[in-house]
Amino acid sequence: AFGAAGQRCMALSVAIFVGEAKHFIADIVKEAKQLKVGCGFIEGVDVGPLITPEAKQRCERIIGQAIKEGATMELDGRNITVEGYENGNFVGPTILSNINVNNISYKEEIFGPVLVCLELDTLEEAIHLTNNNKYGNGCAIFTGSGASARKFTQEVEVGQVGINVPIPVPLPFFSFTGNRASIRGDINFYGKQGINFYTNLKTVTSNWQYKGADLGGVTMPLLGKHNITK
Repeated sequence: AFGAAGQRCMALSVAIFVGEAKHFIADIVKEAKQLKVGCGFIEGVDVGPLITPEAKQRCERIIGQAIKEGATMELDGRNITVEGYENGNFVGPTILSNINVNNISYKEEIFGPVLVCLELDTLEEAIHLTNNNKYGNGCAIFTGSGASARKFTQEVEVGQVGINVPIPVPLPFFSFTGNRASIRGDINFYGKQGINFYTNLKTVTSNWQYKGADLGGVTMPLLGKHNITK
């Protein structure tokens, strides 16, 4: 959620904590506080600026609306000032919890350094929630259970799936396989399918006569000769 200041299609901005995993939220907050916000050209900076003032305003507006709709602010990255870049489009790492599927922070792609946390009791509920989302770009499961990982990969309806991998974008020789509202068109744009994406197909039909010169007349050609009787 914080890499590239959340401004990427694989931001992974929603985390679903299943069962006792909800206790990890406090640890994530602690780690997020250590991230350095600043100019991306400076050594040691973890979170750079948003791309435009409008992007910053939109991000902060969604955060504020999420709070009004019942979210809990675990870490607030608004109103941050970076020395030497006082007018920069900076938003610090922000973590929201107590989110439901009707909250604006869950429904909207924020494109900012915001982690949205949901809490559920079972893996089945987490899979069901994921499958009901209109987007299907990518998701990941973090687990020490092979059985849970297998169940997740078999049942989740998302194009790119990671197991203990935070950004499940496949290597270039595979296709970028996001689905549902996360893709436009019906074909992917790199990997093997990318060949078709960038290729104009050509079909050549030939008729080389072994004997005679029968080209079939005005009828569609048939494989072999057929006698049709009534």
